[in-house]
Amino acid sequence: MEHRSQHTVTAILDGAPYTTRISAEGHDLLADEPTDVGGADLGPRPHDLLCASLAACTAITLRMYAARKGWPHGSIRVTAELDRSSANGKVESRFTLKVGLPEELDDDQRARMLQIATHCPVHRTLENPIHLKAELT
Repeated sequence: MEHRSQHTVTAILDGAPYTTRISAEGHDLLADEPTDVGGADLGPRPHDLLCASLAACTAITLRMYAARKGWPHGSIRVTAELDRSSANGKVESRFTLKVGLPEELDDDQRARMLQIATHCPVHRTLENPIHLKAELT
């Protein structure tokens, strides 16, 4: 059974060197670069937004799972770290998720929640083949 979803986000850079306005389904935010590389530091860097997507999706998935199971789900904290290295024109990226769960969960519940953390939709997107193309509009 095939499941499809489509998401459209628009980024407009029309003024400051790197400050970019982003519109995502009626929500507006900014991306930028730090001042030490010429940006105005008015928003997260693009790679930080990628980490934010993974961390947020993981937290939401964990909350949904815990709620469905009737488990404590008061405070869930997910930190996503991205380590990138390049050599010979190839870039390798490694994400690490650090997951903080409610203390009320027992060891078995905590272990299951850690397994579920690797099954959020953004995680699955990043683990599977990604096809990119660019077109002029």
